Amino acid sequence: MDEIKTITIEDRNYPKLLKEIEGPPEILYLRGEILAEENCFAIVGTRRCSAYGKQVALEITGALSEAGLTIVSGLAPGIDSFAHQAALEGRKRTIAVLGTGIDEKSIYPQENLKLAEKIVESGGCLISEYPSGTPGSKFTFPKRNRIISGLSLGILVIEAKQKSGALITANWAKKQGRKIFAIPGPIHSLNSKGCHYLIKHEVAKLVENANDILKELNLPAGRQVYQKETTGETPEENLILEVLKEEALDIDKIIEKTELSAATVASILAILEIKGKVRNLGGNIYAISHR
Repeated sequence: MDEIKTITIEDRNYPKLLKEIEGPPEILYLRGEILAEENCFAIVGTRRCSAYGKQVALEITGALSEAGLTIVSGLAPGIDSFAHQAALEGRKRTIAVLGTGIDEKSIYPQENLKLAEKIVESGGCLISEYPSGTPGSKFTFPKRNRIISGLSLGILVIEAKQKSGALITANWAKKQGRKIFAIPGPIHSLNSKGCHYLIKHEVAKLVENANDILKELNLPAGRQVYQKETTGETPEENLILEVLKEEALDIDKIIEKTELSAATVASILAILEIKGKVRNLGGNIYAISHR
């Protein structure tokens, strides 16, 4: 990875939006490239996300980064990681804001060290207000959330419990006058409670797709994205894609709904994955890929 650099609030490359918040960091430690002005958008959510949350994070992040937004998140497992990953898959810029030092030994979680390296190598950036050797704590992570929202035009919360880091970020965003968005989810899921709270109390706008966000941010019309329908090349491919239109499904459920043999479903899913029409969300759960 690049060497760690420092930038002060007086530097001309210090992010303009971040400089405007209450209590901006006087010094930022960074790896990679930082820009004074760029259209950033934050995506945050639970560490323990569902297949639905993962699918939404990958789809919406991919579309927003394709539309020209730099994706900001916190490098945490779960939604944060999938947001960074989706931007990288599209070879787009993404920024990770850490609640630790950004030296290799301090980066948290250590399982995302490779992801951190990819972010820097792809032209993105790692940012922290903490010097090398600073471990994470119950104080550093909530405090860094103000930087995630402070860098951004708005934030999207994808799956969050009512008491969570994602809602702390939303609270910072509200104080900073940023636009807040949330994804609705199943009413019985604890991961839906935080998003539904934000929507019900009119703190956040309900989002179904990337264009809901782009329209609200008043970005140029040419930057909006339109989802193409994914179709197969054989009747069997189309049958599988049809049952995946509503939601992500595990392979056993796909076999049940299509009434195709297990061998046929496994073979076609492998082909569709190679073609980029479906993606394995892990645990043999598949979803349509709109990239």
